[in-house]
Amino acid sequence: MDYILEVNKLRKEFKDFTLKDISFNLEPGYIMGFIGPNGSGKSTTIKLIMNLLKKNSGEIKVFGKDHLKYEKEIKDRIGFVYDENYYYEDLSIKQMKNIVASFYSQWDDRKFNNYIKEFNLNPRAKIKTLSKGMKMKFSLAVALSHNAQLIIMDEPTSGLDPVFRREILDILHEIIQDEKKSIFFSTHITTDLEQIADYITFINNGEVVFSQPKDDLIERYGLVKGGMDILDDNLRREFIGLRETSLGFEGLSSNIDRIKDKLGEDLLIEKASLEDIMVHSVRGRANA
Repeated sequence: MDYILEVNKLRKEFKDFTLKDISFNLEPGYIMGFIGPNGSGKSTTIKLIMNLLKKNSGEIKVFGKDHLKYEKEIKDRIGFVYDENYYYEDLSIKQMKNIVASFYSQWDDRKFNNYIKEFNLNPRAKIKTLSKGMKMKFSLAVALSHNAQLIIMDEPTSGLDPVFRREILDILHEIIQDEKKSIFFSTHITTDLEQIADYITFINNGEVVFSQPKDDLIERYGLVKGGMDILDDNLRREFIGLRETSLGFEGLSSNIDRIKDKLGEDLLIEKASLEDIMVHSVRGRANA
């Protein structure tokens, strides 16, 4: 198995939005961050992978197998953490766990109980009494307790305090030490991905902008700052996205060496964060 997840020319058409033939691959043993602005198609893509929506065209393979033909077998090996939780609100954590566990062939009660203890969750507490963060902890405990080889997460750290967010990231890093497992992590909190992601797939307006190793992206892109007096048409063409103020400009470029050669002494050049890359890329396409 070369890839744990393969998405090839995936298309989904809605009345006012289209996922436009997107493609990307995830190898075993890696974490892929899935980023993009709200409404870009992240959740739609995840729902298609999980067969919660029907695709118009394209191919999805998980563990090298068609995600429709082998759906039951595939989902037995996936841990899914969605941004909303759909549990029976009047049941306790323990009661809900007993229902969920019956669906998985490799459910591990000992592992689940360890996570519940680590996450400080009361097994007798009813789901409806849990905060959003506590529900996310429960959902994560479920996802990690049946020997899943692919963990799919949609905004798992949204609404969580920084301490627990860091704990989750540490757990995810531990998971992929088993090189047969991978994580597909959709989030708008790009600083989380800078800590743990190996690959970044960036989607905007239903299209994949890039799908590349994170370290290559951080090395390739730079944030250029300077005064308006040097911002001519030639320099403008070097930028993917550009923000101008009365005090100066800030632009994202993938041609840092060329810009340095031309105007190095007159510019401040910094490494671009994932958020910088995303924001300026979206801004650049909007202004194109």
